Amino acid sequence: MADLFETPRKRLVIVSGRSHHQLAEDVAKALDTEVLPTTIYDFASGEIYVRYNESVRGCDVFCIQSISGDVNKWFMEQLIMVDALKRASAKRITVVAPLYPYSRQDKKHQGREPISARLMADLYKTAGASRLMSVDMHASQEQGFFVGPVDHLMAMPVLIDYVRTRVELNKVTVVSPDAGRIRVAEKWANRLGGNPLAFIHKTRDTTRPNVAVANRVVGEVEGRTCVLVDDLIDTGGTIAEAVGVLKAAGAKDVLVAATHGVLSDPATKRLSECGAREIIVTDTVPIPAAKRFPQLVVLPIAPLLARAIRQVFEEGSVAALFE
Repeated sequence: MADLFETPRKRLVIVSGRSHHQLAEDVAKALDTEVLPTTIYDFASGEIYVRYNESVRGCDVFCIQSISGDVNKWFMEQLIMVDALKRASAKRITVVAPLYPYSRQDKKHQGREPISARLMADLYKTAGASRLMSVDMHASQEQGFFVGPVDHLMAMPVLIDYVRTRVELNKVTVVSPDAGRIRVAEKWANRLGGNPLAFIHKTRDTTRPNVAVANRVVGEVEGRTCVLVDDLIDTGGTIAEAVGVLKAAGAKDVLVAATHGVLSDPATKRLSECGAREIIVTDTVPIPAAKRFPQLVVLPIAPLLARAIRQVFEEGSVAALFE
């Protein structure tokens, strides 16, 4: 009789929205499972409908959605997915947003502005998320916006493993595209063997989106291979200007390494013509064929996400993946 009351075995479930279903498939494959069959479609009015085709009662569910492109639609879809999971009695719901939505709006630059990144966290929590997982948020303090555990993953090991095969380590200078990313560039420099560090002095007009001016480079770059590191490439203007400044300062070669390749127009044109040898990104967001160009290298992020998901599911340490 006692066997009738045994605690059921914990079950890991992967669900995916429509923005980047291939990433969820790759994560599920790495975890030796499958993405849960889900019915999702749009009504003629634009409303989104979600229904899971199998039970998720008592499951540990990881809801994967890349928030890029049609940002507001894919974010709303993920909220509806989370709400459906909560109402279907999922035991724990982890939002996996490889690119955190509205991440660049993490503070007020002027009066009467929102802090939209905080609003996103509040909406995730209200929808029913128990936990949040993301890759390279724009600012580390965004982890504090969500009321609950946050797994802030770093794509740096994935990118560095590739960069090591493309440069002579004793001739590398790691470059931050602005003063705000120097801490990240320092970590890169240390992992590449204690290489020199430089940064681009940049000014930005906060009243105009995607407008920045790279003024000059501070640091040793002449005759060296520069690895320019950033978290996100949107229109490519900042990166293209930074590459130009480095070349003008005597850099022998430039590689660009960034986590999120959003590549909004006219990024493809700018980056393909900027003079960098390679533009290296991960596939946290979908990059269609129309946005690809010869210098672009896209590295898979699914293995990293899968390892982190397994650690969370097995109550292990996510931080240990990066130590």
